[in-house]
Formats: sequence, C-alpha cells, structure tokens
Amino acid sequence: MSPHGDTAPAMTDHRSTESRTRRELIAWRNAIFAVFFLSGFGLASWMARIPAIRDHTELTTQGVGFVILSGSIASILGLVAAPWLLARLGPRVGMAGVMVIVSVGLVLVGLGGSATPSVLLVVAGLALFGFGNGAVDVMMNVEGAEAEREIGRTLMPLMHAFFSFGTVAGAGLAAAASALDITLAWHLAGVALLIALGVVVAVRFVPAQPVLPDARDGAARPPMRQRVRESLAVWADLRLLLIGVIMLGMAFAEGSANDWIALAVVDGHGFDATTGAAVFTVFTVAMTAARVLGGPVIDRFGRVPTLRVLAATGVVGLALFIFGTEPWLLVVGTVLWGIGASLGFPVGMSAAADVPERRLAAARVSAVAIIGYCAFLVGPPFLGFLGQQFGILNALLVILVLMVIAGLAAPAARERTGPHARRGA
Repeated sequence: MSPHGDTAPAMTDHRSTESRTRRELIAWRNAIFAVFFLSGFGLASWMARIPAIRDHTELTTQGVGFVILSGSIASILGLVAAPWLLARLGPRVGMAGVMVIVSVGLVLVGLGGSATPSVLLVVAGLALFGFGNGAVDVMMNVEGAEAEREIGRTLMPLMHAFFSFGTVAGAGLAAAASALDITLAWHLAGVALLIALGVVVAVRFVPAQPVLPDARDGAARPPMRQRVRESLAVWADLRLLLIGVIMLGMAFAEGSANDWIALAVVDGHGFDATTGAAVFTVFTVAMTAARVLGGPVIDRFGRVPTLRVLAATGVVGLALFIFGTEPWLLVVGTVLWGIGASLGFPVGMSAAADVPERRLAAARVSAVAIIGYCAFLVGPPFLGFLGQQFGILNALLVILVLMVIAGLAAPAARERTGPHARRGA
C-alpha cells in the first residue's frame, strides 16, 4: 500500500490525474520523448569523440578502457540513487537536476580531453556524466511508464526509439564537429548547453508529482529504514527477477551487436571493413524501426506473445548470421537479430514499473535497469574472451542461448491491468 493511500500527491495546479486533458497528456508524452532524445544525444556526443580524447591525453587503448569504466561504475551508482532522488525531488526537478549534472560532466570531459589535457579531469567528467545519465535512465523510464499508463497506449518502445534518434543526432554532430576541426571542448560545451536548456524546457510539461507525501499536507513520510527496506525487498520478487532475465538476454543481444557485429563480419566471415560497417548500420536501422513500430504491436497482441515471437525471431536471426555464408544471409540474419532484440529492454522497463505505487515503481525499474546494464558492461568483454578462445562466431552462440532463456521468461512481463492482463498471473 502506498503511504498516501489510494490517491496520488496533488499536482501543483491541484488537478487530479483524471482531469488532465488530452493536450496535457500529449505534452507530457512529448516531454519524455525529449528527455530520452537528450540522453542519447549526450551519450553519443562524447563517445564519438573518444579518438580525439585518446590523442590529446595520450592514453593507451587499455587506458581508454579504464577511463570508460569510471563512467560505467558511476552509471550504476546513478541507477541505485535514482529512486531516492526521485522520491526527494519529484520527476521535474529530479530529471532536470541530473541532466544538468550530465551537462557539467560533458564540459569537464571536453576541457580534460582537449583544452587542458588531463586524464583525471576526463575521469571526473565521466563520473558526473555517468551518474547523471544512470539516474535519468530510471527517472525517464518511470515517468514514461506513468505517461503510457494514463494515455492508455504502449509508448515505451517509441520512447527508446527517441533515445536511438538522439544517438544518431549526437554522432552526426560529433562527426561534423570533427570534420570542421571544432575543438572537443567547444563541441561538448555546446552539447552541454543544448542538453541543459532542452531538459529545463521539457520538464515544464511533466506533472509535478513528488513520490513522497508533503509534510505540509499532514502526511507522514516513511522513515529512512522503511524506505531502504522497501527498495531492497524488490530483489526478492521472483517475477521482477524474471523480468530482469528478459532484459539481461535482450540487452546482451543489443550491446554485443553494438560492439562485435562489425568485427564478426570481418574476422568471422572474412568480409572487408566496409561490409562490416554496413552490416552494423543494418542492425541499428532494424532495431530503431522495430521500436518505432513496436507499440501498436504490443497493444494488439500483448507483451508476452510479442516477446516470445521476438525472442524466436532473434534466435533465427543469430543462427543465420553465425552459420550463414552468403552476404544476403548475413543481412537477413542481422535484420532479424535487430528486430528480435529491439523491445526487450523497453518492455522490461514498462513491466517493472507496472505497479500502482510510484515509489515502488522507481525501485523496481532501478533493479531491472541494473541487471540490464550489467549485460551491457559484462557482455562485450565476456564475448571478447570467448572469441579469443573459440572464435568470435562461436562466442555469439551465448547470445542465442540467452535469447531462448529470455523468451521462456516472457510470462513475467504480463500486463497487470488492461485487456491483456490475466487474473492471478
């Protein structure tokens, strides 16, 4: 039971959620689209300039890996801290605040990566960037799930497609900045300014609903010990852990493709680097297109059948990619692989947040996000180790097995409400 009973905290304009107009709901949805876009935009902006950072700081390849690891560790800390921040600050201030932290981090990365070359400054910047991006990941998914629940349509896949749109825009702008010989510091400072301004404008259209009750309204705030216990209790929820298994398998399939698919085309199948890059592009286009189109499919058939079909599609695609010998088989396999992996992460986020209590939703999303991000962090080096021992194509068989497991765990994502819900499920 939520500490505020059956009623959510009042909006600043004292209107109930039931009285929101369609225009207000659409503005809310678009605001979350914008936050997803800005998150992807920031991520791609600095990652596309890693070669410039390496050159100015004179880092080795191993050094670059350790620098990136600092941002990854900070991301996990952001995921853990997000429920508490969301409870204390509410979605508006919470998302705006952590995205401003992201912006400050980007400025420091730009300064340390070019203007005043310093590995420590880059690490400090990535720590801020990673923490802010990890925290906003939970917040925007919780708020996105709330928006799609009130609108009554599946929107999370499209929201994650906007993240992909942001990465494309960020990478494109970074390529242009590099081609025009714009220094890293000026480029990332400009990106930081766009992100900070963009999020401040966007969150104005997000309902101001703090998760915890306001003491001024006479509601008792749960003690810290109780809130910590509730946050940890979600890890004992078998259904939530199975949702995490779905996200683990699908995130492993997505992250490993990002890191290894081009190299697998070259080293595994013997094609040239241009073909490898082209195949990777096919994967990203297939995944983004599936996310754009995925919402109506889920609304029509439900989460469970959709996830099962997608898992099977991914397995077939991986089999064609691994065992195919002709270029067209690789392309078909890559398309099916991208489609199969496309909706597991966003649907898992929706399923985790599919509870009445907003505070509990934040803790659940944080938990499954940590599981999913572990796949992104551990997957690439693990496949690299297996690839070194057994060949990269054989290493990809691990993804195939994980997608089968994700398909078997699909019933855990069943809707709790709506036409596809089943009592007792």
